[in-house]
Amino acid sequence: MVHGWVIVDKPEGMSSAHVVAAVRRIFNTKKAGHGGTLDPLASGVLPVALGEATKALSYILDGTKAYQFEVTWGETRTTDDREGDVTATSSRRPTREDIEAILPRFRGEIEQVPPVYSALKIGGKRAYALAREGKKVELSSRLLTIISLELVAVSPDSATFDVVCSKGTYVRSLGRDIAICLGTYGYISCLRRTQAGPFYEKNAILLDSLRKIGHNSELMKSVLPLPDALADILALEVEDEEALKLRQGQLLLTSDLREDIVLIMCQGIPQALAKRAEGKIKPLRVFNL
Repeated sequence: MVHGWVIVDKPEGMSSAHVVAAVRRIFNTKKAGHGGTLDPLASGVLPVALGEATKALSYILDGTKAYQFEVTWGETRTTDDREGDVTATSSRRPTREDIEAILPRFRGEIEQVPPVYSALKIGGKRAYALAREGKKVELSSRLLTIISLELVAVSPDSATFDVVCSKGTYVRSLGRDIAICLGTYGYISCLRRTQAGPFYEKNAILLDSLRKIGHNSELMKSVLPLPDALADILALEVEDEEALKLRQGQLLLTSDLREDIVLIMCQGIPQALAKRAEGKIKPLRVFNL
């Protein structure tokens, strides 16, 4: 079994699920999952968890994300990206000064309505499925945090931005709303994720490169250790006996009363993700390594 992370530079035109399936075949492993869906038109950082690392996926999903995206002005589309049908047009084209002036409105804590074509559920059914059936889809706004938003480049018909944001942010909605604020329409014409939690572009490898490596010893060099995804979580070293108790679901006593999530290690090997509270350590996810 392989346990760890493969950070794939997802190509455009491929779904996140298909990337995971391809990585699973390459490494001949049964357990695999990804740390946050990228739309088929998007490229960039897609962390793929293998084996026991899948138990830590929620911490990648909750982490900060960063993207570079292009908004093309003058059209609004059903999907808020280039794959959708045009529903309205505008001849207005914002200048650099126009764009710079409104960006502060989109920094910090903001409210955002997700795209109609999203995987959010309404009455047990995906929003995109309802939209494809021609049904009216109404999604509530949600609070999220835009940590930074910068204008990178401007052309007559488009603009490119860098954004760092909290979980739950839809870049398609962000591009749509920026355009509306500028008195025009817009859709995402290019989208690339540059960060997912602790993983960045520099960690990523092309899927085709993984396929070409072939040899198992070389292939394993592409696998990052399981704890790499948990670098910002406090690690606690325990003795063998304590590690065994945690793996069996038992609680450990601790003199530290702070409430937080900790990574339990024993002889350098991850044992469990645990919650520390009220003088006790309770295992949340146990790693079988």
